[in-house]
Amino acid sequence: GRADSHPTFSKVFRWRMPDGQMNPPQSVEIVGSFSHWQKLALSRDSALDAWHLTVHNITAHRTHHYMLLIDGKPTYDRTCDGTAVPHGADEERYQLQTERGPRIFMLFAQTK
Repeated sequence: GRADSHPTFSKVFRWRMPDGQMNPPQSVEIVGSFSHWQKLALSRDSALDAWHLTVHNITAHRTHHYMLLIDGKPTYDRTCDGTAVPHGADEERYQLQTERGPRIFMLFAQTK
């Protein structure tokens, strides 16, 4: 195969409004190493009060770091594969403050 044909996979990111939250956010976005830290908007399914986005061509066999942004603010993602200490300017810019210090989310390598 070609030298640039690394194995990739697709991942569906989802976010639901927490119980008791009445007003939907203006924006739900994902930012991460798989998007070169460019913001990717999730689309709303108003029937479910849920947002979703399928990201394609994520490099397999490596762990990616990302953050969920609700109205631009880092927000906990219950579906993350784990958390890591942020490294570098991009991760520190989007880090989430937790009881154990700043964290960024992990997306583990997946292969189909």
